[in-house]
Amino acid sequence: MSGLVLNNVTKQFGSFTAVENVQLSVPHGTFVCMLGPSGCGKTTLLRMIAGLDDPTGGAILLDGEDITKVPTHKRNLGMVFQSLALFPHLSVGENIAYPLRIRGKSREDQKKRVDDLLSLIHLSGYGDRPVSKLSGGQRQRVAIARALALSPKLFLLDEPLSALDAKLREAMQVELRQLQQKLGITTIVVTHDQREAMTMADTVVVMNGGHIRQAASPIEIYRKPADTFVADFIGSTNLIETSADSSGDATIFGHKIPGLTLPSGMQKATISVRPEDVHLTTPGNGAISGIVTFVRDLGGTIETFVEAGGKQIVAVSTPRARPNVIAGQQVGIVLAPDVCVVLKQ
Repeated sequence: MSGLVLNNVTKQFGSFTAVENVQLSVPHGTFVCMLGPSGCGKTTLLRMIAGLDDPTGGAILLDGEDITKVPTHKRNLGMVFQSLALFPHLSVGENIAYPLRIRGKSREDQKKRVDDLLSLIHLSGYGDRPVSKLSGGQRQRVAIARALALSPKLFLLDEPLSALDAKLREAMQVELRQLQQKLGITTIVVTHDQREAMTMADTVVVMNGGHIRQAASPIEIYRKPADTFVADFIGSTNLIETSADSSGDATIFGHKIPGLTLPSGMQKATISVRPEDVHLTTPGNGAISGIVTFVRDLGGTIETFVEAGGKQIVAVSTPRARPNVIAGQQVGIVLAPDVCVVLKQ
């Protein structure tokens, strides 16, 4: 099914290029999270999709229609921003009904739609309540309902949960995802929160320097990062330099990793190994030799820091599988070939 397509979208501010030649296809009904460090271009890209900024180059298509030059109010989209921008002098129901009222909908149609949306966001009976009397999570739901009032084709959210406390934020992540699945609406969220992106998205778009570095499912982004930036930015990882021996097999700190080979013609590379995939054992038997420098108990997980080959390697285990090691102890590090991801430099 058709959806949102970005063709070589570029945005320049004077001599500065904020977004450059972005290509992205978002199928109808998909939940996408744009993720990246501050200044990477994710909010600028969202604003161009919304029509709040004009692209310097490229085209934006929605369901096959070129909307690059279409004004925001004619793009049939809903938007929720970090500030929420609810009207404090209006009730909950009046806030939700506002876009319907300015479109000339009858009072009867407004009331029916407001009641439906209040039920959808689990706030039935709150229609007459002042917005100022709501909690942060309730105000967030009202902002979402108002954005959905006109049944938009596209739902855009810019850091919508960042002002909430941690526990409420996680609860709203689940609620927002379930709401999107129920409505089947194409949704794009800009966030700096990796956990938020990994929790909600069908597709995570990782950006840096105005470019998309990788767009894939959360599990692929985590397990098969496209390059060193994505591997280092998403979660925790060990980035380790490796080289090929005469037979093409990979060696790390002089130790051959059985079953791991570098692509043809590549003599050196960086591999990514997630901490939970680092196995600690007794020294010898072909394991990489290292010295434990620090052990950190985080309750749900145990982090063990090991110095090997002049580099720090982090291993993570559950308390049940906790390695019996202490600082200063010599250990062996075992890396299975299937958990070593060879990355582009």
